[in-house]
Amino acid sequence: EIEMKNFTRLALLTGIILLANLLTHRYFFRIDATKDKQYTLSRATKNILSDLPEPVMVTAYFTKDLPQQYLKNYSDIRDLLTEYSVRSGEMVNYEFIDPAEDPAIEQEAVQSGIAPLLINVREKDEVAQKKAFMGAIVTAGDQRDVISYIPPGGALEYILTTSIKKVSNVDKPDIGIVQGFGTPNFQDLNLLIQALSVQYDVEAISLDAENGIDPRFETVALIRPVDTIPPAALNQLLDFNNLGGNLALAINTVEGDFQSVSGRAVYTGVESIIETLGARVNSDFVVDATSGSITVQQRQGFFTINSNVEFPYFPMITNFENHPITEGLEQVVLQFVSSIEPLADTSTSFTPLVRTSQNSGIQRPPVYFDIEKRWTNSDFNAAAQTVGALLERPGRGSVVVFADGDFPIGAQGRGQTPDNVSLLVNAVDFLSDDTGLIDLRTKGVTTRPIKEMEESAQARIKWVSFLLPIILVIAFGIIRTQSNRRNRMRRMMTSYL
Repeated sequence: EIEMKNFTRLALLTGIILLANLLTHRYFFRIDATKDKQYTLSRATKNILSDLPEPVMVTAYFTKDLPQQYLKNYSDIRDLLTEYSVRSGEMVNYEFIDPAEDPAIEQEAVQSGIAPLLINVREKDEVAQKKAFMGAIVTAGDQRDVISYIPPGGALEYILTTSIKKVSNVDKPDIGIVQGFGTPNFQDLNLLIQALSVQYDVEAISLDAENGIDPRFETVALIRPVDTIPPAALNQLLDFNNLGGNLALAINTVEGDFQSVSGRAVYTGVESIIETLGARVNSDFVVDATSGSITVQQRQGFFTINSNVEFPYFPMITNFENHPITEGLEQVVLQFVSSIEPLADTSTSFTPLVRTSQNSGIQRPPVYFDIEKRWTNSDFNAAAQTVGALLERPGRGSVVVFADGDFPIGAQGRGQTPDNVSLLVNAVDFLSDDTGLIDLRTKGVTTRPIKEMEESAQARIKWVSFLLPIILVIAFGIIRTQSNRRNRMRRMMTSYL
C-alpha cells in the first residue's frame, strides 16, 4: 500500500510538471523583480510583434566560449528571442550560430557586416586575445537588417524591436529636414540621419516650393539656420503646423566667436514663428555652474600646453524633466544656449523639457569671453532656465523648440555626447511615432554598485543577505520536524495498520 501511494504521488508530480510545461509554452510569463522592469516587454514591442505581416528570422552570430560577462549577454538575447517567438505566435524565429566552429561561417558573418570584437581571455594561466562575435541578421521577405554588434547591458529590446520593425515595415513615416539658409548638410548630420533612418524615411526639403510643405511628412525639422529666412518661407512652416504637421526647431538667437572671444545676438526670423506659436526664445546667454569644457592653449614658461577649462557658456544638463523625450538621458552639453519662456494670454500648452541647473545665470549680448575668469556664486544668481520646451495647441501639430541649434551637429559640435543626438531623435520620435519605441531607446541593464547606494539601503541588503538563509534553514527544520512528528503519531495509532 505504501509503494502504491508513492507511485501515485510520483505519477501526480510528473503530470503536474508536464501540465506546467504545456501551460508555460502556450502562456509565456516570467517574474521581473528589477526596479525599472528591465526584463518586461514594453507595450510597443508587444504591439509590433502581434501585427507582423510576415515571419521574421533572426540569425544570431555569437561566440560560445567567452568570459562570464559576455555569456550573460548571450543568455539575455536568447531569453528575449524566446519571448519574442512566443509573443508573436512563432512569427519570430531564431537560430544561434558560432562562427568559430567553421571558417566559412566566420567569413560569411564578416562579409554580412557582423563586426568581430577582440577581447582578452585567460587560457592556461595566460592572457590571450580572442575574436568574439555578438551580432545578428534580421530578415523578413526580401528585407534585411544587420545588427553588427549587440553590446552587453545595452538597450537590447530597443535594438531587436527596431530592427524587426525596420524589416517588417516597408512604408515608413516620412521626416523632412530643411536644407538651405545656412543649415548643416546631411553629412554634418550623419549621426542624426543614421538614428532616424531606423524608423523613418528621411528627406531633405526646401521652403521655396510653391505648394508649401507636403502634408505626407509627419515631422519637419529645422536645425541651426544661419541666414535670415524670408516671411514666405516661415509661413510655410506655420501653415504646415496649423494643418496638423509637427515641427522640431533647434535655433540660435545668440552665437559665440572664439576668434574675437565674444558673443552677440543673431536673428533668423524663426523667432517670430515661435512667438506666434506661444513662446519666446530670448536673445541672451545662459551660463551654468555645471558646464562642459573647452581646450585652450596656455603658456607655462617656454612651453605652450593645451588644457581643458570649464566654460559656463556650455551648460551641461544632467537632470532632466520627467517626459518621454528626455527619459533615460544622462548628459547633454549645450552650446551658447538661450532661455525660453511661455507667452501670456495664449492657448498654447508649454511643457519644459530641458532646464539648466539651479546655479544658472543670464548675460545679455554683446559679451566678452574671459577664459581666465574666476567665476563666483554671484555669476549664477538665476534659477534653472528652460532651454527646451514642448508647445501644444488645440487642433494643431505639436512643436518642440530647443534654444540651441548646434547641439545635435556631430561634425561641428563642441563637447558632443551621445545623448546630444538622442535628445533630438527622441523629440522626433515623440512627435512622429505612436508605437512607443521612444521609451526603449535608453532601456538597458543598469549597474547599481552597492557602494553607491544609500547607507540605509546597504544595511537592509546586508542584513537580508545574512539572515534570510538562516531563517530559511530554521523554517525548513521546523516544517520537517513537525512533519516527522505527525508521521510518528499516525504510526502509533491502532488504525494505521
